[in-house]
Amino acid sequence: MTADEMKAIVMSFPGAEEGVSYGRPSFKLNGKFFTRLRGEDDSLVLMDVSFDEREMLMEAEPATFHFTAHYKDYPCVLARIGALHPGSLRNFLERRFRKIAKKSAVKAWEGGRA
Repeated sequence: MTADEMKAIVMSFPGAEEGVSYGRPSFKLNGKFFTRLRGEDDSLVLMDVSFDEREMLMEAEPATFHFTAHYKDYPCVLARIGALHPGSLRNFLERRFRKIAKKSAVKAWEGGRA
């Protein structure tokens, strides 16, 4: 996936806003962290990933999923965008969206998808 494809997926969620964090693209939703692109390795920070799931992802797809010492105590995983499947990104972001978006926004979004 390219950076443009990644951005299109992120911005497809209602209320997603683009910003900058550490000089790289970052995205918020409802004023809360949604995801960001790390400059060090062109990886996205994907939140709300349990430690068990993170281990499974890294074992199953080590070319895609990893983490650094900074993230070891956070329920998240890093995903290299060049190796990440667009459908997988959408699934991770949908999980985060459901957690941080306003309930009315989630309900409207679900209604629009039906």
